[in-house]
Amino acid sequence: MAAADPGDPAPAPNPAGLLLGHIVASGTVAQEILDISKKSTPCFVNFSRLQQITNIQAEINQKNLEIELLKLEKDTADIVHPSFLAQKCQTLQSMNTHLEAVLKEKRSLRQRLLKPMCQENLPIEAVYHRYMVHLLELAVTFIERLETHLETIRNIPHLDADLKRMSKALAKMDILVTETEELAENILKWREQQKEISSCIPKILAEENYLHKCIVTP
Repeated sequence: MAAADPGDPAPAPNPAGLLLGHIVASGTVAQEILDISKKSTPCFVNFSRLQQITNIQAEINQKNLEIELLKLEKDTADIVHPSFLAQKCQTLQSMNTHLEAVLKEKRSLRQRLLKPMCQENLPIEAVYHRYMVHLLELAVTFIERLETHLETIRNIPHLDADLKRMSKALAKMDILVTETEELAENILKWREQQKEISSCIPKILAEENYLHKCIVTP
């Protein structure tokens, strides 16, 4: 604010100012009371602060709205941005050109597809010959394993039933293994018993011969 020029004439006093000066000069009202009355009351101060807070909150909301709009623009940039739209238009135009060429050559293409391609040489540039060799090897390997792959695909719906049958077969195998082990143990026991019996037979025969001699001797 610019300072008052000393050369300017003093403003004329208004009637209210003259009255207040007269009251102060008479001692009816002290100057301190008039100074206090000039200060703003707390009610109006809080009201102004509340108004400032409301304005700041409105500004924050406006900024948040602008941020959301920027995010939305960023997310949809590949749809509405002119550069992306130009690229998509170029792609569509090239596809349209290709389809128009196909439609123009529809009759010749149909005849070419109906004609068998066996024993015909396809022109391939020399740069791609090594890739074609590798591709042919992959094709031969794929054809060799094609039947196996098809059989695997056909068996996919029956996997659950096959797994159940395998589980039952494994359970039966466990039972057979247990029975085989028991049978092997019984065979070993039987062999030991046979060995014991075989070892006892000569003793029994010797005792019978001795008893036979004792009976014949008298």
